[in-house]
Order: sequence, then C-alpha cells, then structure tokens
Amino acid sequence: MASTYTPLGVELMATGENAGTWGTKTNVNLQLAEQISSGYVVQTLNAAGAGANTTTLSVSDGSTGATLASRIIILGAVSAQAITGNKIVTIPLDVETWYFIKNSTSGAYTVQFKYVSGSGGSVTWSTTDKDWKAIYASANDGTDPDIIDLGLTTAANTQTLTNKTLTSPKIGTSILDTNGLELALLTATGSAVNEFTIANAAAGAGPILSATGDESNVDINLNPKGSGVLKSATAAIKIAGTETMWIPANALYLPTTNPADAASVETTALRPELKVLDFDASTAQYAQFAIAMPKSWNLGTVTYQVFWSPSTTNTGNCIFGLQGVSCSEGDTADVAFGTAQEVTDAGIGTVEDVQMTAVSSAMTIAGSPADDDQTFFQLYRDAADGSDTFTGEARVLGIKLFYTTDAANDA
Repeated sequence: MASTYTPLGVELMATGENAGTWGTKTNVNLQLAEQISSGYVVQTLNAAGAGANTTTLSVSDGSTGATLASRIIILGAVSAQAITGNKIVTIPLDVETWYFIKNSTSGAYTVQFKYVSGSGGSVTWSTTDKDWKAIYASANDGTDPDIIDLGLTTAANTQTLTNKTLTSPKIGTSILDTNGLELALLTATGSAVNEFTIANAAAGAGPILSATGDESNVDINLNPKGSGVLKSATAAIKIAGTETMWIPANALYLPTTNPADAASVETTALRPELKVLDFDASTAQYAQFAIAMPKSWNLGTVTYQVFWSPSTTNTGNCIFGLQGVSCSEGDTADVAFGTAQEVTDAGIGTVEDVQMTAVSSAMTIAGSPADDDQTFFQLYRDAADGSDTFTGEARVLGIKLFYTTDAANDA
C-alpha cells in the first residue's frame, strides 16, 4: 500500500512500506513538523512578474520548503518588496491551519490571501496596510472554504474593535476622527487629582458631565479660544468674565456740596434730547450713584468709560474721575470714597456730538467689598487740574461700568 500525504505534505507511510528508507522519510517528516511549528519563510510576490498577478502556494508532499507549511510568512521581502500591481496569494482547498502573515511590500496596492478557488471568504491587506494579520484557513467547505481574519492588533496596525471591553485603557495625546483628523486633544497634568465623569441617562433625562476628583469642590472650566464664545445649539451660554453695566446721567443723583448741573439739551425738535449732567470748566463738581453689585461680581477692581458731549467746539482735554466705596450690612454710610481713577479725553470739536473716553485703568473700591453690599460711586470733573484744558461744560450722558464675574449667574 502506497504512502499518503497530509494537506501540508507530511508523509503517512503504510505499514511495512519503505524498507530501507523509513529513517530518511521519518527525518523529513520531523523536519516538516519543525517547519510547521517554528521559524518563518519569506515569499516573494514578484516571481510571476511585475504588475497584478497570483502567487500559488502549493503543497510539497514528503519534502520540506513549501511556504504554506510554515506558520509565519512574510509576503514580499524582509526589507519590503516593491510591487506595481495588486497581488493574490492562494493555498489549496484542503489546507486547514493558522498563519501569522505580514504584508511586507511597498507601493499602493492590495495583497489578498485566499483559497485557490471557490467563493469563500478571503483576507485582504489594503493599499496602506503593511502589517501583520492572524489568519485561520478553515477548510470549512470542500468547494467554498473561508479564510478568516482573527483580528491581530499590533502597534502599527489599524483595526476596528467591535464588542470589546477595554479595562483602564491609556489614551495618548489626541483622539482622531474617521478621516484621521483631530477630534480632541488630551493634555496630561502632573499629579492630577480631578477629572470628568460622563454618565448616560434613561429616557426622559439628559446625560451628565460632572467634575469629580479628590477635592470637595471642583470647578468645570470651559475656555473658548480668542474672541470665541461658549454656545449651546440654540444660543450663547453665559460664562464668567467681563460684564458691563450702564448708568445713564438721569440715574445719577447730585450731592449737596458742589453738585453738577442737571440739564436737558434739545438737538432738533422731535429728535433725541440729551439728558445730561453739566460739569463746569473751572470748578470741581460731582455726581453720585449707588448700586448693589451683582453677586456674580468677583469683588475685584472695576474700570469705567464716560460717555459725554461737548458744549463748545473747543478740543482741549477734559479729565474725569471715579471713586467708590462698599458698605456691608450694619456699616455706616459716613465713610470716605476710595482712591479715584482718572481718565482724560479731548473734546471732539463739535457741539452735540456723542463721544466716549477710553476705558480707565483698574480702580479699587474701598470698604472691603462683599456679596450683597451697597456700593457708592462718585463721578467728578477735575477742573482744578491744570491739564484739564477743555473750556466748555462737559455734558455727561452716562457711565459704562466694567466688572469681572467669577460665576455664570447670581444664584
């Protein structure tokens, strides 16, 4: 009875056969077993010529060296073989085994690994995939067997994970979208103790983004870039930062001592009429206002801008000053204002024109401000300063007060 062979070429000798050559054949079988169990083989893909073609991996019955008998195969060359067309590599229909195979080619072409015939599944390296794959040749059908990608993941491998659980994964410096473009950048902070927790929600409730960590009180900081603002899908979201408050001239009251003069200035009938406080060119005059600052105010310095209109065409400099003091519950209101911050503006040269000063430098409010305080402000024109050279009445239309918040609302 003659010998038979396995799909990978191992000789199965019949009883009583091969007298005198049994030892040689056995040694060949052992060498085949060693080839099957260890080592690797390089299979060139250009043996059939350049361009697109097929490389057939065939069995070598009773001898070593057949590529398909090795478990680890490098397709191309160790240092990457240049190919100029899509390549196909085939194995016989009856081979059932597993492989570690690397596409070691260069050039934007695919490499497909399949059975020699039939419509079963195959495995294909894309034009950019130059990595290892774990492959199972299933021989699950005599006519249409399947080649199955077992999903080997390596450092250089790009792979989609489905139904996989990742326990405590470490993510690098960025997350990319499906086009390979930056979706989110991740910055590590040394000795970090606070983080985000994201929770989904059942029907009727919204998912939650929470600040969590070792500390009892943890802020969430959202920082738009440049002049950008934080927006929802339908409207801008209010965030902490610089806020403004408008105090019109008719909201200021006049002190008993050296008050400015309240006036109405008609431009043309039925056109805007100016409600103003006139500040004299030779005598220091004052006006005051009092407000309860918003609770979201950070209790820090404030700045201001004076809106005014000249009574003459003179273009000399006009100096305004503002000072403030804050009173808590139980404090006396008989208290001195804080140090004034002054701002200079030249007359615009045209009567009834609207003009505004530059924003002042930071002004400290006296009295150690606290939430829910009553804060008093006093505005004046420093007419006694020799640098105040505007010769007419400075008609104040109002003040824009700038303050900084550290909360999005006054809750």
